[in-house]
Amino acid sequence: MEDKRILYVSSEVVPYLPENEVSLMSYDVPKMINDQGGQIRIFMPRYGNVNERRHQLHEVIRLSGMNLVVNDVDMPLIIKVASIPKERIQVYFIDNDEYFKRKATFTDEEGVLFPDNDERAIFFAKGVVETVKKLNWVPDIIHVQGWMASMLPIYMKHYYKNDALFADTKIVTSVFNPAFDGTLDMGMSKKVQFDGIPHEAIKELDNPTFENIMMASINHSDGVVIATEEVSATLTKFIEASKKPLLPFTPKDAFADAYTNFYKNQILG
Repeated sequence: MEDKRILYVSSEVVPYLPENEVSLMSYDVPKMINDQGGQIRIFMPRYGNVNERRHQLHEVIRLSGMNLVVNDVDMPLIIKVASIPKERIQVYFIDNDEYFKRKATFTDEEGVLFPDNDERAIFFAKGVVETVKKLNWVPDIIHVQGWMASMLPIYMKHYYKNDALFADTKIVTSVFNPAFDGTLDMGMSKKVQFDGIPHEAIKELDNPTFENIMMASINHSDGVVIATEEVSATLTKFIEASKKPLLPFTPKDAFADAYTNFYKNQILG
């Protein structure tokens, strides 16, 4: 993967958030590609429970200051950056006081999903793309991990489809275990349609369950990675029917070669 540029867009990343399936893979896979000489960037939301002092986050003034529109409301975009110790890997944080200041990731203290999680996902997707444009850094592959990042493939294929910077960029989505029960806000589809994305392309978002959100993401991706041992029968069937290039679940001790071959031969090939 020498000199290939891969942008990792993740809901959660170790060491900034506790270890789980998504946060560990969002660290392990980029590190592996970095070790192979690939050029990587990682983006994640700057949730309020990310310790800025401990992890030495600092705002990048030249990248901040833009306003993004979410459902007809202007939301200021703040960009922070940090480096993963010893790895020389830069992590960019998408921040906004309204969406990400609260001291939790996806749910309140009672375990109830935040009512604006759908808007946070839209803001995160737009924030990542706008920041990459400002960096003028053209990724060969964008690899999405975790449902909070799942709007990115949709926005890339519609909202940013005429952006010459990304003309040759391929998108890969990783599928994990369901991260939440129930649904996000039932108006989610309308908010995405507000950005000129046709309803026909995102019908799954009419009922934004975890599975339906992942289906919408997969529909707009160029390849799929199964990143967990057990995927539901519904999602498995959907992925198979999509006929997208697929990397089946691979244990960590074998995943370096598997990911590299998948990227090189099935996605970029």
